Amino acid sequence: MNTTTRPPSRFVRLAAWCAGPVLALGLTVAPSSAQAVTYVALGDSYSSGLGTRSYLDDGTECRRSAQSYPALVAAARGWSLDLRACSGATIPDVRATQLGALSAATQKVTISVGGNDAGFADVLTECALPAWASDCDAAIDQAQATISGTLPSALASLYAQVDTRAPSADVVVVGYPRVFMGEDCNALTWFSPEEQTRLNATADRLNSLLSARASAAGFRFANPTSAFTGHAVCDDPEWLNGLSNPVDESYHPNVLGHRDGYAPLVGSRVASTAVRVTSATEEEADAMSGELTERARTHTAADRRIEPQEFRAPDLDSPRVQRAAQRLGIDTSDRAEVDRFDRRFAAR
Repeated sequence: MNTTTRPPSRFVRLAAWCAGPVLALGLTVAPSSAQAVTYVALGDSYSSGLGTRSYLDDGTECRRSAQSYPALVAAARGWSLDLRACSGATIPDVRATQLGALSAATQKVTISVGGNDAGFADVLTECALPAWASDCDAAIDQAQATISGTLPSALASLYAQVDTRAPSADVVVVGYPRVFMGEDCNALTWFSPEEQTRLNATADRLNSLLSARASAAGFRFANPTSAFTGHAVCDDPEWLNGLSNPVDESYHPNVLGHRDGYAPLVGSRVASTAVRVTSATEEEADAMSGELTERARTHTAADRRIEPQEFRAPDLDSPRVQRAAQRLGIDTSDRAEVDRFDRRFAAR
């Protein structure tokens, strides 16, 4: 953080928010001036809204949704939203395609990024295979090495750029929930309890890094771990999709996850008020779809350069899996045999 150039307004504005009345986000709050508060949502699929199954027709694969938490927060507060987050975005993608939305006039910023840089989609893809056909531990080890090795400096550099471009904005860095709570109820995936524990620990490690880098930059951090406890894959109610159709919806927050999980958490950080999303809030967010789509279409060409990073469902007929099955004498057409060998190898 450049403490010599940062204007004091970020912290003055924060104190003013905290001193004001506490309002429920279910109500539309008129801005203090005729000009609406400007809010820019940066980041990846966890901010764009992948998992909600309803997306803007903006000519990209960004999977932006009016049911995403940025849209809900903006609708509730009466803010003007520029939803730049895009599915598949990495730190270099945010730097190249999203930071241009920021300016000295930007007042609110949220950003979620780092999961794709650590290869979370590929790790989940690997660990979803039967234990005899995968190397889940190696995939997790690589993700953790990336989090510890290259991400600290990359995040610090990115946050410094955010600070420079939007020096007066209230900035909230948004983390990632634990996907599992010890159960895999999906019939076509093979996440063992031990693998789930390591996957959750990897999310915790990334959140710890995000929190530390956010603090160093003078930003707030929104940690969704507690909010999503009891609402992971296979929980009731489930705020995170398990294996889904279409597959790219898998292991992302669903409508409930954005409405009841992320929106209250992030909204309370970036707006400094109590958060409650109502049906009126959701209707107002839906009404913003046309405006959000029109704004997104102004940078379609740049967004199309972002490569989706998606979970891929286990394919027991793939050449790789078939080679492993042949070495071990496993008949992949016999589900009971596949599961029996999975338990045997997972126990090792």
